[in-house]
Amino acid sequence: MAGPLVGLLHDEDVWFLSGAVAADPGTPFDPTEVPWAVETIRKAFAAEGRWLHAELVDEASPGLAEALAAEGMTIVSRPPLLVVEPGDLQLPEYPEGATASVVTTAEEQDAANAVAADAYETTDTAAPFQPEPANGAAVLIRLDDVPVATASWTAVADGVTEIAGVGTLHSHQRRGFGALATAYATQQAFEVGGATLAWLTPGDDGADRIYRRIGYKPKATAIHLGDPGGHLEDLR
Repeated sequence: MAGPLVGLLHDEDVWFLSGAVAADPGTPFDPTEVPWAVETIRKAFAAEGRWLHAELVDEASPGLAEALAAEGMTIVSRPPLLVVEPGDLQLPEYPEGATASVVTTAEEQDAANAVAADAYETTDTAAPFQPEPANGAAVLIRLDDVPVATASWTAVADGVTEIAGVGTLHSHQRRGFGALATAYATQQAFEVGGATLAWLTPGDDGADRIYRRIGYKPKATAIHLGDPGGHLEDLR
């Protein structure tokens, strides 16, 4: 922890698994601490060869994003933060021939990573296999036994998890598989991961509409920002 920030360095060298967050959301921060806090976390990340980005909730830490921008970070996007509780989740109908399952082996994780790589046109989305559901997991949507979509949930903390990594093969987009993957991952985060609240941030207006149709509702505004270079475009 460094002043108003906490730097989170993951053992796996996957860019989106490491980042900075507010140390004490909901509590006013001391602006004079921001310069050394950013410098301290930058040094820690650089020592591990990692790129620094941050995710904040605007309403919980008002002004912190702007203070980080004054220290050279770039504010990339301010997407709505959507949330859903178990009773509000709406599972869409399965397209004919479609099945859904939780990833339970390293081989299935490789298949999920391959779907994500195609969807995002990058191999940087590859995630390691996680055998303990409370620590996060991925799901696979198959059409006639062929993997076509994926999504995952993150480690559950205080009953809360993030749904992330939603992706569909380019050849199968706009056919409802992304909505199914999101809803199924959310359901499994509740049922096997032990979460009681799930949240996510849509990448665009189309995704926003899909998530709201399956029960997600706006709760706050997220802010994504990062140091110059790196994966700034991926934060949109």
